Amino acid sequence: MKRRSWFGWVSLGARLLLGGVMLVAGALKVTDPETAAQAVRAYELLPSALVQPVGWGLPFLEIAIGLLLIVGFGVRASAAAAGVFLVVFIAAVSSAWARGLSIDCGCFGGGGAVAPGQTKYLQEILRDLGLLVLAGWLWLFPASKFAVVSEAQGVAAS
Repeated sequence: MKRRSWFGWVSLGARLLLGGVMLVAGALKVTDPETAAQAVRAYELLPSALVQPVGWGLPFLEIAIGLLLIVGFGVRASAAAAGVFLVVFIAAVSSAWARGLSIDCGCFGGGGAVAPGQTKYLQEILRDLGLLVLAGWLWLFPASKFAVVSEAQGVAAS
């Protein structure tokens, strides 16, 4: 099946946007691992023994996924990993909202308790759903312009 010529450009845009968001989210958290762990703790979902490792490790995984997407290497796998992250983030934010917690998501640093009425759960969920659509697109159509490796041919892109 011959792909439309614009698919490669859409996939490039999706790669750069999703990769950029993942990279920035990770980079903003990696410089302050204690605050990242505090954000994870605020969701009240994980046993205390897992809060620190998740809070400290999550930013590095986000950075790695972001870099892989931006350069266009392992796009399908990176998009799938980003998609899993986004589903988990959406579930966690939805859970906090449903349980009446008043927390900042910690998605771009920060996190923890906020005053009631200061939450932005709907906006965070909608943003992550939009990013999940990009991840789905990239999983379906990983070949894109200016990728290090073209997944359609398995060779260096030109």
